[in-house]
Amino acid sequence: DLSTGSIDNVAHLKERNGFRYFFDTIFNRGLTAELVDHCDVVIHLAAAVGVRRIVDHPVETIEINVRGTELVLELAAKKLKRVLLASTSEVYGKSTKFPFAEDDDLVMGPSSNCRWGYACSKAIDEFLALAYFREKKLPVTILRFFNTTGPRQTGRYGMVLPNFVQQALAGEPVTVYGSGEQSRCFGHVADVIEGVIACVPLTATHGQVFNLGNPEEISINDLARRVIKMTGSSSKITYVPYSEAYGPGFEDMERRVPDIAKAQKFFGFKPTRKLEEIIESVIAHERTKQSAKVAQLAPR
Repeated sequence: DLSTGSIDNVAHLKERNGFRYFFDTIFNRGLTAELVDHCDVVIHLAAAVGVRRIVDHPVETIEINVRGTELVLELAAKKLKRVLLASTSEVYGKSTKFPFAEDDDLVMGPSSNCRWGYACSKAIDEFLALAYFREKKLPVTILRFFNTTGPRQTGRYGMVLPNFVQQALAGEPVTVYGSGEQSRCFGHVADVIEGVIACVPLTATHGQVFNLGNPEEISINDLARRVIKMTGSSSKITYVPYSEAYGPGFEDMERRVPDIAKAQKFFGFKPTRKLEEIIESVIAHERTKQSAKVAQLAPR
Protein backbone atom coordinates (compact mmCIF):
# COMPACT_ATOMS: atom_id res chain seq x y z
CA ASP A 1 0.00 0.00 0.00
CA LEU A 2 3.11 2.23 -0.22
CA SER A 3 2.78 3.24 3.45
CA THR A 4 6.47 2.44 3.96
CA GLY A 5 7.55 2.03 0.34
CA SER A 6 7.74 3.97 -2.89
CA ILE A 7 6.56 3.53 -6.46
CA ASP A 8 10.11 4.41 -7.48
CA ASN A 9 11.31 1.08 -6.08
CA VAL A 10 9.51 -0.85 -8.82
CA ALA A 11 9.74 1.73 -11.61
CA HIS A 12 12.43 -0.27 -13.42
CA LEU A 13 10.16 -3.35 -13.46
CA LYS A 14 7.04 -1.78 -14.97
CA GLU A 15 7.76 -2.87 -18.55
CA ARG A 16 9.07 -6.30 -17.62
CA ASN A 17 7.14 -9.16 -19.21
CA GLY A 18 4.94 -10.95 -16.66
CA PHE A 19 5.35 -8.30 -13.96
CA ARG A 20 2.16 -6.90 -12.39
CA TYR A 21 1.60 -4.73 -9.37
CA PHE A 22 -1.39 -3.63 -7.32
CA PHE A 23 -1.42 -0.90 -4.69
CA ASP A 24 -4.10 -1.72 -2.16
CA THR A 25 -4.67 -2.83 1.42
CA ILE A 26 -4.04 -6.41 2.50
CA PHE A 27 -7.62 -6.30 3.83
CA ASN A 28 -9.09 -6.16 0.30
CA ARG A 29 -10.36 -9.72 0.48
CA GLY A 30 -11.56 -9.93 -3.12
CA LEU A 31 -8.29 -8.74 -4.65
CA THR A 32 -6.15 -10.81 -2.29
CA ALA A 33 -8.20 -13.94 -3.03
CA GLU A 34 -7.82 -13.37 -6.78
CA LEU A 35 -4.07 -12.91 -6.55
CA VAL A 36 -3.63 -15.97 -4.34
CA ASP A 37 -5.68 -18.06 -6.80
CA HIS A 38 -3.47 -17.07 -9.73
CA CYS A 39 -0.06 -17.50 -8.09
CA ASP A 40 2.21 -20.46 -7.44
CA VAL A 41 3.85 -19.08 -4.28
CA VAL A 42 2.76 -16.47 -1.74
CA ILE A 43 5.63 -14.53 -0.15
CA HIS A 44 3.80 -12.64 2.60
CA LEU A 45 5.68 -9.44 3.41
CA ALA A 46 2.72 -7.14 4.11
CA ALA A 47 3.21 -5.89 7.67
CA ALA A 48 3.81 -2.81 9.76
CA VAL A 49 7.52 -2.01 9.80
CA GLY A 50 9.88 0.46 11.49
CA VAL A 51 10.12 1.35 15.17
CA ARG A 52 8.79 4.88 14.66
CA ARG A 53 5.68 3.67 12.85
CA ILE A 54 5.08 0.87 15.35
CA VAL A 55 5.23 3.24 18.33
CA ASP A 56 3.05 5.90 16.66
CA HIS A 57 0.42 3.48 15.31
CA PRO A 58 0.06 0.52 17.70
CA VAL A 59 -3.53 -0.38 16.69
CA GLU A 60 -2.71 -0.39 12.98
CA THR A 61 0.45 -2.42 13.68
CA ILE A 62 -1.36 -5.24 15.46
CA GLU A 63 -4.33 -5.28 13.09
CA ILE A 64 -2.21 -5.39 9.93
CA ASN A 65 0.09 -8.07 11.28
CA VAL A 66 -2.56 -10.34 12.80
CA ARG A 67 -5.67 -9.83 10.63
CA GLY A 68 -3.67 -9.47 7.42
CA THR A 69 -1.76 -12.69 8.01
CA GLU A 70 -4.95 -14.49 9.07
CA LEU A 71 -6.56 -13.55 5.74
CA VAL A 72 -3.57 -14.60 3.65
CA LEU A 73 -3.29 -17.97 5.39
CA GLU A 74 -7.03 -18.61 5.12
CA LEU A 75 -7.06 -17.91 1.38
CA ALA A 76 -3.86 -19.84 0.69
CA ALA A 77 -5.17 -22.86 2.62
CA LYS A 78 -8.21 -23.13 0.34
CA LYS A 79 -5.92 -24.00 -2.59
CA LEU A 80 -2.96 -25.31 -0.56
CA LYS A 81 -0.68 -22.66 -2.04
CA ARG A 82 2.96 -22.53 -0.99
CA VAL A 83 3.45 -19.73 1.58
CA LEU A 84 6.56 -18.06 2.96
CA LEU A 85 5.74 -15.86 5.94
CA ALA A 86 8.10 -13.01 6.78
CA SER A 87 8.68 -12.77 10.53
CA THR A 88 11.27 -10.92 12.56
CA SER A 89 14.08 -11.16 15.08
CA GLU A 90 11.82 -9.09 17.34
CA VAL A 91 9.98 -12.27 18.37
CA TYR A 92 13.00 -13.29 20.48
CA GLY A 93 12.11 -10.33 22.69
CA LYS A 94 14.33 -9.85 25.74
CA SER A 95 16.12 -13.18 25.46
CA THR A 96 19.76 -13.09 26.55
CA LYS A 97 20.78 -16.39 24.95
CA PHE A 98 23.03 -15.54 21.99
CA PRO A 99 23.04 -16.21 19.14
CA PHE A 100 19.29 -16.62 18.70
CA ALA A 101 18.29 -20.09 17.47
CA GLU A 102 14.89 -20.94 16.05
CA ASP A 103 13.82 -23.20 18.93
CA ASP A 104 14.86 -20.78 21.69
CA ASP A 105 12.29 -19.44 24.14
CA LEU A 106 10.62 -16.13 23.25
CA VAL A 107 10.90 -13.66 26.14
CA MET A 108 8.46 -10.74 25.87
CA GLY A 109 8.15 -7.56 27.90
CA PRO A 110 4.92 -6.39 29.61
CA SER A 111 1.76 -5.68 27.62
CA SER A 112 1.68 -2.20 29.18
CA ASN A 113 4.64 -1.32 26.94
CA CYS A 114 3.47 -0.97 23.32
CA ARG A 115 7.03 -1.74 22.20
CA TRP A 116 6.22 -5.44 22.60
CA GLY A 117 2.92 -5.33 20.70
CA TYR A 118 4.77 -5.70 17.40
CA ALA A 119 6.82 -8.67 18.60
CA CYS A 120 3.74 -10.40 20.00
CA SER A 121 1.72 -9.79 16.84
CA LYS A 122 4.42 -11.41 14.72
CA ALA A 123 4.66 -14.31 17.17
CA ILE A 124 0.89 -14.80 16.78
CA ASP A 125 1.45 -14.85 13.00
CA GLU A 126 3.95 -17.67 13.49
CA PHE A 127 1.68 -19.69 15.79
CA LEU A 128 -1.20 -19.33 13.34
CA ALA A 129 0.93 -20.29 10.33
CA LEU A 130 2.22 -23.42 12.05
CA ALA A 131 -1.32 -24.29 13.14
CA TYR A 132 -2.39 -24.12 9.49
CA PHE A 133 0.51 -26.42 8.61
CA ARG A 134 -0.40 -28.99 11.26
CA GLU A 135 -4.17 -28.93 10.89
CA LYS A 136 -4.76 -28.03 7.24
CA LYS A 137 -1.47 -29.22 5.69
CA LEU A 138 -0.67 -25.75 4.35
CA PRO A 139 2.90 -25.78 2.97
CA VAL A 140 4.12 -22.77 4.94
CA THR A 141 7.61 -21.73 6.06
CA ILE A 142 8.48 -18.93 8.51
CA LEU A 143 11.51 -16.72 7.85
CA ARG A 144 12.75 -14.49 10.66
CA PHE A 145 14.58 -11.48 9.21
CA PHE A 146 17.37 -9.71 11.10
CA ASN A 147 17.81 -6.01 10.20
CA THR A 148 17.63 -6.38 6.45
CA THR A 149 18.94 -3.27 4.73
CA GLY A 150 20.41 -2.00 1.47
CA PRO A 151 19.68 0.40 -1.39
CA ARG A 152 16.19 1.95 -1.64
CA GLN A 153 15.33 1.40 2.04
CA THR A 154 13.61 4.42 3.53
CA GLY A 155 14.86 5.90 6.79
CA ARG A 156 11.74 7.80 7.74
CA TYR A 157 10.36 5.13 10.08
CA GLY A 158 13.51 4.58 12.10
CA MET A 159 15.65 2.36 9.85
CA VAL A 160 19.06 3.11 11.23
CA LEU A 161 21.49 2.72 8.32
CA PRO A 162 19.76 4.93 5.73
CA ASN A 163 19.17 7.51 8.47
CA PHE A 164 22.85 7.58 9.40
CA VAL A 165 23.94 7.82 5.77
CA GLN A 166 21.48 10.61 4.94
CA GLN A 167 22.56 12.60 8.00
CA ALA A 168 26.27 12.11 7.30
CA LEU A 169 26.00 13.09 3.63
CA ALA A 170 24.09 16.23 4.64
CA GLY A 171 26.72 17.13 7.26
CA GLU A 172 24.08 16.92 9.97
CA PRO A 173 24.55 15.34 13.40
CA VAL A 174 24.29 11.55 13.24
CA THR A 175 21.57 10.71 15.76
CA VAL A 176 22.06 7.68 18.02
CA TYR A 177 19.23 6.61 20.32
CA GLY A 178 20.14 5.36 23.77
CA SER A 179 23.77 4.74 24.70
CA GLY A 180 24.76 3.41 21.26
CA GLU A 181 26.29 0.34 22.88
CA GLN A 182 23.36 -1.80 21.72
CA SER A 183 24.49 -3.99 18.81
CA ARG A 184 22.84 -5.23 15.64
CA CYS A 185 23.59 -7.51 12.70
CA PHE A 186 22.84 -6.14 9.24
CA GLY A 187 22.02 -8.35 6.28
CA HIS A 188 22.08 -7.16 2.68
CA VAL A 189 18.66 -7.35 1.03
CA ALA A 190 20.13 -9.32 -1.91
CA ASP A 191 21.47 -12.02 0.42
CA VAL A 192 18.11 -12.29 2.14
CA ILE A 193 16.25 -12.52 -1.18
CA GLU A 194 18.58 -15.31 -2.31
CA GLY A 195 17.75 -17.17 0.91
CA VAL A 196 14.01 -16.73 0.37
CA ILE A 197 14.19 -18.01 -3.20
CA ALA A 198 16.36 -20.98 -2.22
CA CYS A 199 13.81 -21.97 0.41
CA VAL A 200 10.75 -21.88 -1.88
CA PRO A 201 10.98 -25.28 -3.67
CA LEU A 202 12.09 -27.40 -0.70
CA THR A 203 9.33 -29.49 0.86
CA ALA A 204 11.65 -30.24 3.80
CA THR A 205 11.22 -26.61 4.90
CA HIS A 206 7.43 -26.87 5.25
CA GLY A 207 6.35 -26.24 8.84
CA GLN A 208 9.81 -24.96 9.75
CA VAL A 209 11.21 -21.67 11.09
CA PHE A 210 14.48 -20.18 9.82
CA ASN A 211 16.61 -17.19 10.75
CA LEU A 212 17.80 -15.12 7.77
CA GLY A 213 20.46 -12.55 8.53
CA ASN A 214 24.16 -11.84 8.72
CA PRO A 215 25.87 -12.83 12.01
CA GLU A 216 28.42 -9.99 11.66
CA GLU A 217 27.73 -7.87 14.76
CA ILE A 218 28.43 -4.17 15.31
CA SER A 219 27.48 -1.63 17.98
CA ILE A 220 25.37 1.33 16.87
CA ASN A 221 28.19 3.65 17.97
CA ASP A 222 30.68 1.85 15.74
CA LEU A 223 28.19 1.85 12.88
CA ALA A 224 27.77 5.62 13.19
CA ARG A 225 31.54 6.13 13.24
CA ARG A 226 32.02 3.88 10.22
CA VAL A 227 29.33 5.69 8.22
CA ILE A 228 30.89 9.06 9.01
CA LYS A 229 34.31 7.81 7.92
CA MET A 230 33.08 6.13 4.72
CA THR A 231 31.09 9.19 3.62
CA GLY A 232 33.99 11.53 4.39
CA SER A 233 31.60 13.55 6.53
CA SER A 234 32.39 16.09 9.23
CA SER A 235 29.25 15.09 11.14
CA LYS A 236 29.36 14.53 14.88
CA ILE A 237 27.42 11.91 16.81
CA THR A 238 24.61 13.15 19.04
CA TYR A 239 22.70 11.05 21.56
CA VAL A 240 18.95 11.07 22.13
CA PRO A 241 17.42 9.20 25.11
CA TYR A 242 14.92 6.50 24.21
CA SER A 243 12.29 8.29 26.30
CA GLU A 244 12.68 11.40 24.14
CA ALA A 245 12.70 9.48 20.85
CA TYR A 246 9.90 7.00 21.50
CA GLY A 247 8.20 8.00 24.73
CA PRO A 248 8.44 6.94 28.39
CA GLY A 249 9.21 3.31 29.23
CA PHE A 250 10.54 2.33 25.79
CA GLU A 251 12.66 -0.83 25.96
CA ASP A 252 15.20 -2.02 23.43
CA MET A 253 17.11 -5.24 22.90
CA GLU A 254 20.81 -4.93 23.64
CA ARG A 255 21.84 -7.53 21.07
CA ARG A 256 20.28 -9.37 18.13
CA VAL A 257 22.52 -12.05 16.68
CA PRO A 258 21.15 -14.79 14.41
CA ASP A 259 22.20 -18.41 14.44
CA ILE A 260 21.91 -19.27 10.73
CA ALA A 261 23.14 -22.88 10.95
CA LYS A 262 19.66 -24.29 10.28
CA ALA A 263 19.17 -22.23 7.10
CA GLN A 264 22.65 -23.23 5.94
CA LYS A 265 21.81 -26.89 6.48
CA PHE A 266 18.40 -26.87 4.77
CA PHE A 267 19.00 -24.61 1.76
CA GLY A 268 22.64 -23.51 1.79
CA PHE A 269 21.99 -19.99 3.07
CA LYS A 270 25.28 -18.13 3.44
CA PRO A 271 25.38 -14.32 3.28
CA THR A 272 28.29 -13.15 1.13
CA ARG A 273 28.04 -9.36 1.45
CA LYS A 274 30.01 -7.95 4.36
CA LEU A 275 28.96 -4.92 6.37
CA GLU A 276 31.43 -2.69 4.51
CA GLU A 277 29.76 -3.56 1.19
CA ILE A 278 26.30 -3.03 2.67
CA ILE A 279 27.20 0.47 3.88
CA GLU A 280 28.84 1.29 0.54
CA SER A 281 25.69 0.26 -1.35
CA VAL A 282 23.48 2.51 0.80
CA ILE A 283 25.90 5.44 0.45
CA ALA A 284 25.99 5.01 -3.34
CA HIS A 285 22.20 4.93 -3.52
CA GLU A 286 21.76 8.02 -1.36
CA ARG A 287 24.35 9.92 -3.42
CA THR A 288 22.51 8.99 -6.61
CA LYS A 289 19.28 10.29 -5.08
CA GLN A 290 20.97 13.55 -4.14
CA SER A 291 22.40 13.98 -7.64
CA ALA A 292 18.98 13.40 -9.15
CA LYS A 293 17.44 16.06 -6.89
CA VAL A 294 20.16 18.57 -7.87
CA ALA A 295 19.56 17.82 -11.55
CA GLN A 296 15.83 18.45 -11.15
CA LEU A 297 16.49 21.81 -9.51
CA ALA A 298 19.02 22.94 -12.11
CA PRO A 299 17.91 25.75 -14.47
CA ARG A 300 16.70 24.51 -17.86
